[in-house]
Parts: sequence; C-alpha cells; structure tokens
Amino acid sequence: MAELIHAGTWVEIHSIVLPAGQRAQQIPEDTKRVPLEMRAKGFLIADAASGGPAEIITVTGRRLCGTLVEANPSYAHGFGPPIPELLTIGGEVRAILRAAGQVK
Repeated sequence: MAELIHAGTWVEIHSIVLPAGQRAQQIPEDTKRVPLEMRAKGFLIADAASGGPAEIITVTGRRLCGTLVEANPSYAHGFGPPIPELLTIGGEVRAILRAAGQVK
C-alpha cells in the first residue's frame, strides 16, 4: 500500500513534458529518442499517495501536477571541491566597489 503524504508537505513530483516522438526537430538525434522530463519540488496542495498523481505549489507560486516521487526530498547534487581563487573574490569585488565609492 502506498504511503499517504499530507497536504503542506515538501515533496518532489515527476512528469513527462513531451514524449520522445514530439520533441523539437532541431535537437540532436540521441536527445530526440528520450522524453523531456520534469522534476519539481514544492508543497503538496492536497493529500496524495506516494507514486500517485499530485499537485504542488512551488516556492515561486507555480502550480504543477505530476507523479508524487518523494516526501521531504533532499538535495543530492554537489559542485565539487572549493576553488581557492573563487573563495576570496566576493571580498575583493566589494573592496574595489568600496574604493570606487559605489558601496559603503
């Protein structure tokens, strides 16, 4: 039995935006062979079962429908190790702007 997720829960949904046969003609052949998929996170509007249809409202206010994939999804991506040259750039730019009188 699928788990019932309650309205207001932070969730992730999935849907097929365009099936493989309806993709744009100018995209590469290998891309045309797969559907255009959407994954989105937002707050569940009404109770829904995991794996069933669901509607969410995103943090930007968009209402989207799809298949409920996961409740309270985590972010699993990473951007790799820190780049030393970029660690100090924010402070350096602020100092330049301060010297030019553009920032207090």
